[in-house]
Amino acid sequence: MDLKRKLARLGGIGPGGKPGAKPSPAPEAPEASAAPPVELPPPPVETPPEAEPRKELDPRIVALRRMLGDWSERQGAAVARRGPSTAPRPGPLPAEPRTTPHGVIHVAERLLPPEHHHGNAPLAEALDVESPLVASLALQPGLAGVDFQRMLFLDTETTGLAGGTGTVPFLVGLAWFEGRSLRVHQLFLNRLGEEAPLLRALAGRMAESSCLVTFNGKSFDWPLLRTRFVLNRVAPPTELPHLDLLHCARRVFKYRGSGTRLVHLEEQVLDYHRVGDVDGSLIPDLYFRFLRGGDGSALTPVLEHNANDLLLLAALLGVLGRRFRASGAEGEDPRDLLGFAGVALRARDYERAHAFARAAAAGDTGAVGAEALAMASRLSRRVGDDRTAVANLQRALASARADQVAPIHLSLAKLYEHGLKDFPRALHHARLATPAEKLRRGAAPRRTPGAQVVPGFTRIRVGFQQVSGSGRSNPPRGPNALSDIGSIHRATVRDARPGT
Repeated sequence: MDLKRKLARLGGIGPGGKPGAKPSPAPEAPEASAAPPVELPPPPVETPPEAEPRKELDPRIVALRRMLGDWSERQGAAVARRGPSTAPRPGPLPAEPRTTPHGVIHVAERLLPPEHHHGNAPLAEALDVESPLVASLALQPGLAGVDFQRMLFLDTETTGLAGGTGTVPFLVGLAWFEGRSLRVHQLFLNRLGEEAPLLRALAGRMAESSCLVTFNGKSFDWPLLRTRFVLNRVAPPTELPHLDLLHCARRVFKYRGSGTRLVHLEEQVLDYHRVGDVDGSLIPDLYFRFLRGGDGSALTPVLEHNANDLLLLAALLGVLGRRFRASGAEGEDPRDLLGFAGVALRARDYERAHAFARAAAAGDTGAVGAEALAMASRLSRRVGDDRTAVANLQRALASARADQVAPIHLSLAKLYEHGLKDFPRALHHARLATPAEKLRRGAAPRRTPGAQVVPGFTRIRVGFQQVSGSGRSNPPRGPNALSDIGSIHRATVRDARPGT
């Protein structure tokens, strides 16, 4: 079709357009002579590439896949049996709000009867402690006049252990006796910035108490609370006499070698094992989740943890007071008896210290017994009984460790020289103390108790020579004098053997 015909056809199309004239048929072209058909070659047939031979899988991989498949099937069956899971609804906060003249505080409270035990210790036994004995046990003479019927147990749970202004005690646990029943009273901080009512409630309770009883409270709990009083512009209460049981426990139980963590003491001394107790490192995170709108009932283990700490304080005070008053009469661990002996010695209660030392020596034949015998020897020497002091040290040599031998020989040398005036034996133990001290200290170039051996050795030798020489500055000469000195030395070695 030429251009003219195309324009004619386009002109007759569209709205209002008139149909154009029918195009005249194009003249037929003369038939061309038929060309012979050209045969095209057939398309090449594509043959699929030969498949590579299949490698056999490692039998371990096959077994692992089979195990994963079986596990997936079991998981699917377990999920199908359980049905659709629904998230538990948030529970209530385990503390009830109370309105006070200073504002609203949240309190969790319980009253335990007089017969309640924490492990193997009755709680009411804490009321039977005697203030002079507690003052000696704590090495605090100021506690001698305290009325322990009105003591206040205190323990806190905080947002961290760093202390300072950034650490907040969100749970202040208090406990006190009403008659012989123990009331546990826990103050909970429902929201940061609302500490003032809680602190005023704490100050009111402290005003009715005679002293504080804590565990590491002198270093952590009370300084932190005192900081919160200042930051919240609340007048701090008058500071009470403070009994920190951590220091008592360190002195008494140090020979156990297991540390003095509160939970360890609870298990080893009171035979109480907590079940399902929350780890202390998780407590701050649980509180922060609660502040962000979390489940209030998730803090129930935190309050239970704090309550157990308060019960432990009461039980531990009763146990320490009873054992210290018994002076080793009860069958106890020799390690604890030795610890009590050391406390009584530092408190200048020599009679009680001697009783504890004898009880510890009777209950152990090892290093603890040797240490107890050495302490009993010092106490015997204090009252002028040098022969008993020597006998205790000779017994201690039989069971002493390598690091205990040198001090015992040195003490024997001093006793023989100054107390019994037996210079041959003093000389013998002075000679034995020098190699024992080198073995104990590794010949360290520093001043140690063994450094006294060298001048003491010279002094004892001079005294020995004076006695052997009948008051002369030089010992007698001749074979008879040497024979006498040799016999004295042999007698000294024989008598100084362990068990003699």
